[in-house]
Amino acid sequence: MKIVVTGTRGIPNIMGGVETHCEELFPRIAAMGHDVTVIRRSCYVTDDNRRDEYRGVKLKDVYAPRKKSLEAIVHTFLAVIAAKRMKADILHVHAVGPSIVVPFARLLGMKVVMTHHGPDYDRDKWGKLARAALKLGERNGAKFSNEVIAISNVIVDILQSKYGRRSNLIFNGVNRPVVSGKTDYVESLGLEPGRYVVAVGRFVKEKCFDQLIEAYGRIDGCGFKLAIAGDADHEDEYSRSLKAMAHDRGVVLTGFIRGERMSQLMSHAALFVLPSSHEGLPISLLEAMSYGRDVLVSDIPANKLPELEPTDFFPCGNVDALRRAIERKLQNVQSARAYDLHNYDWDNIARQTVAVYRKIIFN
Repeated sequence: MKIVVTGTRGIPNIMGGVETHCEELFPRIAAMGHDVTVIRRSCYVTDDNRRDEYRGVKLKDVYAPRKKSLEAIVHTFLAVIAAKRMKADILHVHAVGPSIVVPFARLLGMKVVMTHHGPDYDRDKWGKLARAALKLGERNGAKFSNEVIAISNVIVDILQSKYGRRSNLIFNGVNRPVVSGKTDYVESLGLEPGRYVVAVGRFVKEKCFDQLIEAYGRIDGCGFKLAIAGDADHEDEYSRSLKAMAHDRGVVLTGFIRGERMSQLMSHAALFVLPSSHEGLPISLLEAMSYGRDVLVSDIPANKLPELEPTDFFPCGNVDALRRAIERKLQNVQSARAYDLHNYDWDNIARQTVAVYRKIIFN
């Protein structure tokens, strides 16, 4: 099959949950013998990732304006035209925003799979017009795609209750990491192995890193530092204020990291915290679990994985409850936890995704 992918900013080494999902999934599908092209947004192509191929996946760069409100829709419209010219058997669209163009792709005679990564219109960064566009994208994807993939049970329920649409439940995945025994990078940040709390994500309001920093600042003499790995896609007032707040509270900001640096940061953390108000199925949480880290997450539905315990949750948005939960966790640091992660195996996820493609092609 010839599969063309859009909706992602691109791969490899581009920050974002959808981007990590695509970077892991599509090389595996290519390795199964399929012709896979990921269409990247030109504004995220740099000298560090400028290439034509990644692990068997072809990469095609298509124009996208570096403007938050226009980037996805302009790029995806052009990507659909490019996919038609490439004579794709399947156009795979990721996320609800880009899915606004699904009816256009169907009018061109294309077969479309949409992956719903979460109700992006709930994110704090969007205004009324953008929220309306994202909701329309969700509707268009649900109503007009040949098949829909949902990455969590929460999203399955959204699609069924709002649109009466049955979807294919295929979870996000996680690799089995090799825990790093090295500590040079961690120590270069001024962190002591086993004596810090880590959070990972983009610097956007719904990640609630400001609440995490506030809660951390209320803990007196705990002896643990806080490190946050990530950055902003589009620098704005919130991201600038977050960085200033972190600087004032002595929080370590690593920027966007991958590979050995991220492995070290995860391997030697005492606790992973995810205070988000909005998620689909957070890959950063799955990654922390894969490293055997103790975790503390907000009690939003997307975070309530069956592999976690009641003590792993705190009420979303409650800074004092977050402070108390961090203190409780740090009073009894666990060197390692074992989680059952068989539902999140990328190889199985690739096979499930190809089965969805086959339903469209051969039925």
